[in-house]
Amino acid sequence: MTVVDAHQHLYPEAVLRVLESRRVAPYARWRDGAFTVTLAGEEPFTIDAAIHDPGFRIERMRAAGVDSALVALSSAVGVETLPAADASPILDAWADAGATLPHGLEAWAAVPLQATADEQVARAATALDNGAVGVCIPAGALTRGPRDAERLGPLLRLLEQRLAPLFVHPGAVAGPTPDAATAGIHGAWWAPTTTYVADLHAAWLAFVAYARPAHPELRVLFAALAGLAPLHAERTAVRGGPDAESAIDPNIFYDTSSYGPRAIRALTCLVGTTQLVDGSDHPVLPLWESGADAGAISAVRADNAARLLGRAWSAA
Repeated sequence: MTVVDAHQHLYPEAVLRVLESRRVAPYARWRDGAFTVTLAGEEPFTIDAAIHDPGFRIERMRAAGVDSALVALSSAVGVETLPAADASPILDAWADAGATLPHGLEAWAAVPLQATADEQVARAATALDNGAVGVCIPAGALTRGPRDAERLGPLLRLLEQRLAPLFVHPGAVAGPTPDAATAGIHGAWWAPTTTYVADLHAAWLAFVAYARPAHPELRVLFAALAGLAPLHAERTAVRGGPDAESAIDPNIFYDTSSYGPRAIRALTCLVGTTQLVDGSDHPVLPLWESGADAGAISAVRADNAARLLGRAWSAA
């Protein structure tokens, strides 16, 4: 059995150096032996470069019993939504790093969402050719509903044709960078439990309603149980949205990051254990804090991840 962590983040030194060259958020600065990354709408966070060394990461994974990790450039930083000319150097550095990851680490590609559809498709296709498992996008890229589904159509079509999954991850929080007078009013927990969840919820609804009909075979992974959006399927149907049965989709997967056994059990009752994929969100969260119970651990960590990646036979 291959234990797969479908949701980790990695900041290679080349990516941090490009962020260091920027003067407006998101940007990085070397302070006290670590990089501090400043965002547009959240408090700065610190990156220990050692934790983001691929070799060191693999050692930590092995100690935690993880065989393989899918690593993304966190969409919460906001790189993908920068003007294309600003995003490209950072995404180039990420693509180069992703193409040279050691065995045990595989990359989610990223694309500049303000570039043309042709540019997005070309970048994604090159990344897939170089070993990327799929493409990660911020949840906000889907939240305007049919317009976003249409705009992303060429990229989603490429993934569907290449049998590669889409990963929907919380995006950047809009707003000015918190200053000394306002920082810490809520704390670092606020955005992940409000904005992130709301965006994932909206992205799931938009995907089911507008993108799924056009891309019936596309496999998609939602971070953090999609903000528990499927649990609202009956309410959505009553209010005129997609039928409640749309929540039962063999090609939509949910990673367990940040959630524990109660929430996982509730979602499992609706979508089934076959749709859960373990994701730690490391190093934002520690390795390994899976909310899956012992009876489902094999499927969650191995079988379902293989199906998500198109590496296992599925009866679906």
